[in-house]
Amino acid sequence: MTHYPKVAVVILNWNGKFFLEKFLPYVYNSTYPNIEFIIGDNGSTDDSVAFVRQTYPSIKIIKNDQNYGFAGGYNEILRYVEADYYVLLNSDVEVTPNWIEPVIHYLETEPGMVAAQPKILAYHDKTTFEHAGAAGGFIDSLGYPFCRGRILHEVEQNQQQYNDNREIFWATGAALFIRADVWRESGGFDDDFFAHMEEIDLCWRLKRMGYRIGYVANSTVYHVGGGTLKTSNPKKTYLNFRNNLLMVQKNAGFFACWWVIFVRLWLDLLALIKFLMDGKPRDAWAISRAHQYLFINLFKTAKKRKRYATKENQTGLYKKSIIWDFYVNKIRKFSQLNNRDFY
Repeated sequence: MTHYPKVAVVILNWNGKFFLEKFLPYVYNSTYPNIEFIIGDNGSTDDSVAFVRQTYPSIKIIKNDQNYGFAGGYNEILRYVEADYYVLLNSDVEVTPNWIEPVIHYLETEPGMVAAQPKILAYHDKTTFEHAGAAGGFIDSLGYPFCRGRILHEVEQNQQQYNDNREIFWATGAALFIRADVWRESGGFDDDFFAHMEEIDLCWRLKRMGYRIGYVANSTVYHVGGGTLKTSNPKKTYLNFRNNLLMVQKNAGFFACWWVIFVRLWLDLLALIKFLMDGKPRDAWAISRAHQYLFINLFKTAKKRKRYATKENQTGLYKKSIIWDFYVNKIRKFSQLNNRDFY
């Protein structure tokens, strides 16, 4: 690649000094020749900004006046960033040498490809895929997201089985490469999501606009995961259940979305009952709150639905139910799914 588009690596920080101390040196030593590093601070109250200013004076710092969440935080910060490509990188990600070049080359050479992710492995067990993104994201007929390398809570060992670059349905927000002009054209993240699944919502919107999303196997990063919000957390439960329903209402076909939401409400009820049986009443209440938000904001969310002139790109949409396949058919690996069941 003789031409090097400008890349802005933007790390959204919220009280993340520990992760910046640990992982920023790897990012800072990236070899891509036309790059800018930016810390977008989301209203931190620790001394993480002072640490960056003292240790990395060449890194640009853009400060939000408060914590707008992952979605709103990036929307605010990226208004002030000029580049050809944005790389939205979590603060708890360890990058490897030459992690940027393959992804940019892929985006530059694949027609219609506007966003992509690298291979995401787990930082604490680098032989396994990481939950958030793994080897590329997909979605089933009921709006449940899953990945190559991770179905529901089951993650696979990395045995080089997903070493092919390919089109996917969604790319993880832990290390999201996206064309800056397309970010602006699409409107970026939905502020109302705050955190969780905002990248899937964005990618679904991009697919509806006719664009393509990709996975690049020869770029690898290691993700700690749950760096700011722990895995077992009622707030996380609330955001995941709420945002998934909002995403379906916004992006699924007009008639299909209501059928899907109807089915999902019953499946969510089963999850609520299971939380109660497991002695987790706060998580059960979080699901109830998610449903309340859906109905209270039904018309507000409906206004966000848009029609696009270009033909919708459904590549990566699984025609069946991943929940049924997991619990009934006992499918635990992406390779066990039939390719003919994907668009």
